[in-house]
Amino acid sequence: MSTMAACLGIFILALSVVGQQLPSSPHGCMEGSCYPATGNLLIGRAINLTATSTCGLHGPEHYCIVSHLQDSDKCFSCDSRQPYNPYYHRHSHRVENVIQLKDRNEDFTWWQSVNGEEGVSIKLNLEAEFHFTHLIMKFKTFRPAAMLIERSSDFGHSWRPYRYFAYNCTRTFPRIPAHALHLINDVICEERYSDIEPSTEGEVIYKVLDPAIHVRDPYSLEIQELLRITNLRINFTKLHTLGDNLLDRRSDVLQKYYYALYELVVRGSCFCYGHASECAPVPGVEARDSGMIHGRCVCKHNTEGLNCEHCRDFHHDMPWSPAQPDNPHTCRECNCNGHSSECHFDMAVYLATGNTSGGVCDDCLHNTMGRNCEMCKPFYYQDPSRDIRDPGVCTACDCDPVGSMEGGVCDSHTDLDMGMIGGQCRCKPNVKGARCDDCKEGFYGLSQNDPQGCQPCNCDPRGIIMLGTPCDQISGDCSCKRYVTGRYCNQCLPEYWGLSNDLAGCRACTCDFGGAYNNRCTVENGQCECRSHLIGRQCSDVQPGYFCAALDYYKYEAEDAVGHSPSEHRSQGHTVTWTGPGFARVKDGAGLVFSIDNIPYAMEYDIIIRYEPEDWEAIVSVTSQLLPTSSRCGNLLPTEQLYTVTLSYVGVAVDQTPPPSGLAVKHMWSLNSFRLSLPFPYIPLSQLVLTPIYTELPGFQGNDPAAEEHRDEMVRYMCMDSFMATPMPLLAEMCTKLICSISAILHEGALQCQCDPQGSLSAECDRIGGQCHCKPNVIGRRCDQCAPGTYGFGQYGCTACDCHSQGSVGHQCDPGTGQCPCRQGASGRQCSDCQPGQWGFPSCRQCECNGHADHCHPQTGQCQSCRDYTDGPLCDRCVNGFFGNPVLGSGDHCRPCPCPGNPGSGHSHGDSCQADHASNQILCNCNPGYKGNRCDLCAPGYYGNPEHPGGQCRPCQCSGNIDTEDPGSCDPRTGQCLRCLYNTDGSSCSNCKHGYYGNALVQDCRRCTCVTAGTQQSYCSGGHCHCDSQTGACPCRDNVVGDNCDQCAPEHWNFGTDTGCERCGCHPQHATGPHCNMFSGQCHCRQGFGGRQCTECEQFHWGDPRVQCEECNCHPLGSESAQCDRVTGACECRTGASGLRCDSCDRGFSGAFPKCIPCHPCFELWDDTVCTIRQELERIRREVQRILESGEIPGVEDRRIHELEEKLARLRDLIQDGDKDRIHQLIDQFDLVKKYYNESQEAQQRCNASVSGPFSPVEESKAIREQTEDLLSERKDKFLRTVAAQKKSLSELENKVRDVDKKVCGGSANSSSNGTCPNSPCGGAGCRDSDGQRVCGGDGCNGTVSASLKGLKYADDLQDIAMLTQDVKNQAMDTLDKAQKKKDLFENSNKKLKEFIKKIKEFLTVEGADPESIEKVALQVLAISLPVNRTTLDSVVQQIKDSINNLTDIEGVFNNTAEQLRQAKELLNRAKDVKTRAEGVKDTANMTKQALDSSEMAIQKAAEALDQALKNLNKKLKDLEAMQMDSMMRLANLSRGIDELKSKTDQNREMAQDATNQAQNATLEALGLEEVCVCVCVYVCA
Repeated sequence: MSTMAACLGIFILALSVVGQQLPSSPHGCMEGSCYPATGNLLIGRAINLTATSTCGLHGPEHYCIVSHLQDSDKCFSCDSRQPYNPYYHRHSHRVENVIQLKDRNEDFTWWQSVNGEEGVSIKLNLEAEFHFTHLIMKFKTFRPAAMLIERSSDFGHSWRPYRYFAYNCTRTFPRIPAHALHLINDVICEERYSDIEPSTEGEVIYKVLDPAIHVRDPYSLEIQELLRITNLRINFTKLHTLGDNLLDRRSDVLQKYYYALYELVVRGSCFCYGHASECAPVPGVEARDSGMIHGRCVCKHNTEGLNCEHCRDFHHDMPWSPAQPDNPHTCRECNCNGHSSECHFDMAVYLATGNTSGGVCDDCLHNTMGRNCEMCKPFYYQDPSRDIRDPGVCTACDCDPVGSMEGGVCDSHTDLDMGMIGGQCRCKPNVKGARCDDCKEGFYGLSQNDPQGCQPCNCDPRGIIMLGTPCDQISGDCSCKRYVTGRYCNQCLPEYWGLSNDLAGCRACTCDFGGAYNNRCTVENGQCECRSHLIGRQCSDVQPGYFCAALDYYKYEAEDAVGHSPSEHRSQGHTVTWTGPGFARVKDGAGLVFSIDNIPYAMEYDIIIRYEPEDWEAIVSVTSQLLPTSSRCGNLLPTEQLYTVTLSYVGVAVDQTPPPSGLAVKHMWSLNSFRLSLPFPYIPLSQLVLTPIYTELPGFQGNDPAAEEHRDEMVRYMCMDSFMATPMPLLAEMCTKLICSISAILHEGALQCQCDPQGSLSAECDRIGGQCHCKPNVIGRRCDQCAPGTYGFGQYGCTACDCHSQGSVGHQCDPGTGQCPCRQGASGRQCSDCQPGQWGFPSCRQCECNGHADHCHPQTGQCQSCRDYTDGPLCDRCVNGFFGNPVLGSGDHCRPCPCPGNPGSGHSHGDSCQADHASNQILCNCNPGYKGNRCDLCAPGYYGNPEHPGGQCRPCQCSGNIDTEDPGSCDPRTGQCLRCLYNTDGSSCSNCKHGYYGNALVQDCRRCTCVTAGTQQSYCSGGHCHCDSQTGACPCRDNVVGDNCDQCAPEHWNFGTDTGCERCGCHPQHATGPHCNMFSGQCHCRQGFGGRQCTECEQFHWGDPRVQCEECNCHPLGSESAQCDRVTGACECRTGASGLRCDSCDRGFSGAFPKCIPCHPCFELWDDTVCTIRQELERIRREVQRILESGEIPGVEDRRIHELEEKLARLRDLIQDGDKDRIHQLIDQFDLVKKYYNESQEAQQRCNASVSGPFSPVEESKAIREQTEDLLSERKDKFLRTVAAQKKSLSELENKVRDVDKKVCGGSANSSSNGTCPNSPCGGAGCRDSDGQRVCGGDGCNGTVSASLKGLKYADDLQDIAMLTQDVKNQAMDTLDKAQKKKDLFENSNKKLKEFIKKIKEFLTVEGADPESIEKVALQVLAISLPVNRTTLDSVVQQIKDSINNLTDIEGVFNNTAEQLRQAKELLNRAKDVKTRAEGVKDTANMTKQALDSSEMAIQKAAEALDQALKNLNKKLKDLEAMQMDSMMRLANLSRGIDELKSKTDQNREMAQDATNQAQNATLEALGLEEVCVCVCVYVCA
């Protein structure tokens, strides 16, 4: 049977391991991989096999066996001092015995370890690397309870595990996974080969490559590394025992526990990586036995080495690799072109060539180099005419070492794509030529020390003429362009800038000859050096706020000149032609002296006279006080500066007569006087102008082209003529440029605009001339004077004189005051008004004011400043406070009103009065606060003594809280407030009433909103509490806070008690804070703590929280609740359950928990007996323990011991004395005892025969057992095959179960030996928790079980919600009934109130009611005060809404109350209307007394009804507060119910399918519950 099993195991492994076929044929290695034959690696290696423990190595050792109980020989001897010999040393059990199962006599041999030793290992050391496939072990004794197989591939330096085996993997190897094999190289623990059965010939089979795992590439390095070993070690770590060794460790007990191995098979082959089909002995190792698997490969494919692990010499062109079935990976010979016989493999080269070649030749000859010796060495090149294998293929280079790279290296070969030509010299970067002996273009100075060969010319390409040869190759000098200079042609010539690629190289500065000091500029940007306030690159632009003076800039107005003869200065009354206010009309023979002292530049000037066109002749003389000291004019005589000019009709005269000498200038800057003589009567002269003769200035002088061009441009563009024309034309652009240059020379830059800030629009002025931009009616270059016909120079300009054409003699006015010259009878600034006392210009008439005024309005004639207390357009009526007829001729005048005193007397309280001629009385119109015909009484709302002089009526100081139309609102003498409104009180109505708070000054007194449950009882009465009249703060009870005393202080609870709130008392360490629930006092506990004050363990836990809290873990099916005893942790078990956690069946019940079935009634009888015995045994155990501890035997006293000693002494004396009779008597008694003993022995034998005889049940059981063993032996093979097939089916089913697990439980089950699934939190088939309960689904899992549990939980929640909803519904119904009663009560009150209103209406419609009665009724109606105002009701109802949102029926009460308030307000408005009507009724007041009595009774009834409604409302509010507390308690109970519901949900995890069905039913039920809930909500809201 064992042989067959071994063959079967070998057959299975042979099918599963790839590459373990028979040796390949010699031709098989040519086309692909080939492998040596596979065999037992132990054959021939007995000396390499060792064990750490072997019995009998140092002498015979005894051992026993467990089986063969019927045999007498159960113990044997082991003597392994000599190797095993079937004839001489049969009891030797060395480790080499495991190589062969039987000896030559077909007897079993085995290896056996020392008794009781558990940590034992067997190690096989191989001489080379081998291919290990599988291992088979057959044990003589029990298989080990724990073992592992290890391997080493580095001859024992490091070890790695293959597989772990254990009876209980989780306990023995807790860190090793016990799941099924997922990957081929997983290290796992198996339990199938570690069972205690069978007791002998048990096998352990290990396959390196499990056939159940598909291997994609069996030739991969990972698989090869898994199979490769040099050492194999089997570690036995734990023995299988029957348990008696745990109580007794004596050697005779341990003699039957040891490791014993019949056979060990290590299958493998020589490890040759597929490069050999056979193996030979390793050098130094002889072939010891036939069938030995040798370790040295006979290599093919150009490989070599003990395991064909590398390529042969000079065969390294391809990387060494294990052979494959379709690719032998033959090592390829290197290609060195005959120049080398050595090479090596380079992976970088191999990858660079696209995995085609990786061989690198070593020590190349014949001046060659390179990976294949295919290149020539430096300073040599490949001769194209010779073959690459020719020894003379490399020729020396011919290069100039001065100009070539690397001292004369040339191209090693010809490669046109790379630009290489064999033998061509590689010149330095700046060198050229076949031998590299010339500089390149743009370089010079060939030098050997220069790494570049030649130096660059460094010529600026923008400044050189030719780019090809920019410099001399010897000196390096550059050839520059026309306006460029410098060694490198990188600088511009003076007066040039901007080096560029232009033909000339640089550009001229072209600085403005006037704006710049010279024609030089910066070379970077061409900026010229500008004169003051000139900007721009060429200095041709003017800085903002500055200008260039025009040629006629120096003007001198004739009006400002001084006359030497009679003259007249005035402006003409027509259109202004020239500048200034007008003309100066000069008489014949008169003269004008122009003082000139602002000439900036000493040169010749032309004199220009501007005048109105007439034929005149002027004699011009120029004199100077500084003439003798002048550098230019000092040699001129006064007669030489006298000129005669003819004035024609052109309006401009120019004196251009040069001086006689030609050296002196006619007009110098130092001249300060000018005399003009006129022979005829008058000439309208405007101004005198000095214009410079520009030809004397730089830029115009000389014969250079620029000066000639400037003179030509002045003439060509008529720049000078433009200033002679009238009016002056627009200047050409060239003229503006030239004029600006002239101005810059004359003034050393630009002139400042200096615009007058009041007369100009901005600080900017015209670029030429400097004219500022003036405001309206402002003139002058600087906008600093008014135009003719205007006046009042200021920030808004000047104002037109607008002299009246009929009242003024002219159109000009005074420039300061604007006063026009008036005609006779006219007056005013514009001469547009009449004389005083007249109006209606220009037809002036006298004013008509009845003699009470002297002046009237000049246009309308309305009198102004009426006298005699008159008023009106004609002073024809009296002013307020006076009466009478002031019209001239009426004989009357205005007299003061007596109200009661005269105006101004300090005793007048009326603003006007009128005479009532019918009553002959004076009726006063009183001031506010006064009344009466003479205003001698105070009006309602006022008080004082107005009838006395100095007395006055002042407003009653009632803070605006009285009705000022009510005569009785305050005392008219003292001002004391009598009828305060708006819930105010006090002598000035400045305080809120008792029970109200707020600001009485703004009519904001509100009822106190103190909560009675939190306010001090002494401040409350009648259901209302008093508060602070200002802030509304309520006097709270102890530890109660809030403006309304509606909550406990922080860290307090138990709101509503007489003593206030109590301290929470939360544990400082076990609670998250000192706060707790205001009603329940529950503190917020940290994790692991519970109880109201967090001084206990949290819910469902027990223990001392100061030490440790443990979870109850009460079984949900066996315990009454999830909470256990907080001290002992014992759960409260249901009937039939027991244990600390109620997770087992109780005594008197049978079955598997939780299905516990009560035992038969007879159990109780036996249970009592057993309990009695147990108690007695426990007592005996305690007594024995006490005896062992104290050494005293209870019940055996010293007296008893002495008695026994005395009897023994007497017996000894009897024998010594030789009393034969007495001795015979004792012998007879002994025989009698012996007889009875023999009879007892016979009875025992008969009893034993009935039990263990030939036909006893024991013997029959033994026979049946032997038959069973025979049947098992016969059918073992079939059983094994069936088991293998079933294992395969189970493996397939396991995969399917994983899919089912994912769908059902949401995860895949990988249960360990103890049923736990540590890697699958969602559980699955076979998974159990630590308590043995099945695990399937849970939080975060997506399986159907989780969905069902969620549905069930949802259904249970809905059931609880339905129950809670029903409770709320019942409460709402009760509240609704109470509200309905209140509604009926309010309706009755409404009915009574309506009847009362009806009576009042009837009373008011009855004719003849006197006003006093109506007023009295109205006042009594107004005096009705509702017991509760709208503000208080709003506040209370809002608090109720915030507290109890689910009791919305209070809205009905609120709406009814609001309706009553609305009706009351309507009644108040109607009463006010009645009062208004009452003031106009005079004839019907006497008939209302009877109706008034009825009204008073109705009012009293209405007040009582409203008081009753208020009391009912307060009672209702108290009831609602009580219901709020009850609802909060119910919410707390609901929270605890939810927690219990969570606990109950955990109990349903074992019934996934049932839960699914229940969830479906629960869903239907939930839909019904939702409908019920909706109906309830609608009902409550209604």
